[in-house]
Amino acid sequence: MPFIHDDFLLNTKTARRLYHERAARLPIIDYHNHLPPRDIARNRQFEDLFEAWLEGDHYKWRAMRANGVDERYCTGDAPHEEKFLAWARTVPHTLRNPLYHWTHLELKRYFEIDERLDEKTAPAIWEAANARLATPDLTTQGILRKFRVAALCTTDDPTDDLLYHRAIAASGLATRVYPAFRPDKALTVHQPEAFNSWVDTLAQVSDTEIRRLPEFLDALEKRHTFFHECGGRLSDHGLSQCYADFPSEATAAAIFDAARSGRAASPDDHARFAAYLMLFFGRLDARRGWTKQLHLGALRNGSSRGYRLLGPDTGFDSIGDWPQAQALSAYLDRLDQENALPRVILYNNNPTDNYVFATMIGNFQDGVTPGKMQFGAGWWFLDTKEGIEWQLNALSNVGLLSRFIGMLTDSRSFLSYPRHEYFRRVLCNLLGRDIERGEIPDDDDLVGPMIENICFHNARNYLGLDIPPLDTFL
Repeated sequence: MPFIHDDFLLNTKTARRLYHERAARLPIIDYHNHLPPRDIARNRQFEDLFEAWLEGDHYKWRAMRANGVDERYCTGDAPHEEKFLAWARTVPHTLRNPLYHWTHLELKRYFEIDERLDEKTAPAIWEAANARLATPDLTTQGILRKFRVAALCTTDDPTDDLLYHRAIAASGLATRVYPAFRPDKALTVHQPEAFNSWVDTLAQVSDTEIRRLPEFLDALEKRHTFFHECGGRLSDHGLSQCYADFPSEATAAAIFDAARSGRAASPDDHARFAAYLMLFFGRLDARRGWTKQLHLGALRNGSSRGYRLLGPDTGFDSIGDWPQAQALSAYLDRLDQENALPRVILYNNNPTDNYVFATMIGNFQDGVTPGKMQFGAGWWFLDTKEGIEWQLNALSNVGLLSRFIGMLTDSRSFLSYPRHEYFRRVLCNLLGRDIERGEIPDDDDLVGPMIENICFHNARNYLGLDIPPLDTFL
């Protein structure tokens, strides 16, 4: 039997029935990822397996470095095939890391390859995969069709012209591709050189002369409006923790003026300015009926040497251990007091915070919108089998699993769509085990719709996106 088989990760008869009958064929809504819209608009054809699989994948780079692989074969100038062979030599050492599962799921689902990847099988796998990548089925748009991706949301800076999103929308592609508003650079008054360069770009694209704080806010609102007009209905923020030291408008304006004159904000002033802006962004999202995503708790760029050599998002981040509860509660409560709390998805990077976030959402449900406040899927270091189970268990124990909006890839790779399958198998295995233990009823009419809702329907109903009918993708 091949390693990846029909019942992979499904350890009971009930789990197998639930997965194959209820979860397997549903389309995908990938509401948070880092895919480049340009590659979708241009229907990119990958030249080889390196481009499709290893280019930009810091998960794999981290594993390769841990295996003693020289940086030349991770982010350096080694030929593509040599980089792939270096990864192939690393794969057997990733046992019990989800990379081992993902690698072989991806080989099976994209290329129909059952062989396990290692140094011996690598040359044949390289040739076979490259041949498949040359076909129309595995262009970027072909991949979206193959995996029945009904909609996806990319992650986009407010200054982006969204040219490629507009081109995709006009192309007739069945998959809906939407931007998500990610204004992290608007908070960086502690880095005035980068901040001022970004503000100048914002001024240009918004046709606004930005000299003072009100003009800055006006420019940001214009871009928020532009994203809305291009179909955007989600925002996103990557923060170490929420900011809750809310300043007066005069204080925020003074911090802005100092940064514009080239003076770096102190840590306290940076936190105050960020708190002021996060309230502003929350109000914008609520006013337009958007969903706000808060990705909290990552310790970024831990290796200053790695950051200097390679820049951000190259595999030098880890789990952070900031206290989350008090500031997060204060931020959500402030918006709630103003009746300006949008739909919110909370993602934690530290498993210590699972029950903090899972209980926090219960404080701010509104009794009108089912699942208005969401405890998001296992993110980054927590999208493992165990991390997914932890998130599902925490939400089940203190909230409503039935209202959960399910999985996302959070990936820069078009070869990551089997992560939705991985999640669905873990979900069905968890529920199937509970049924066979007698902990929940053995009733497909009760459990089956919940699975379908978590895998597809809840996200479709929650996010406010224009998504084609279900049978378009079945």
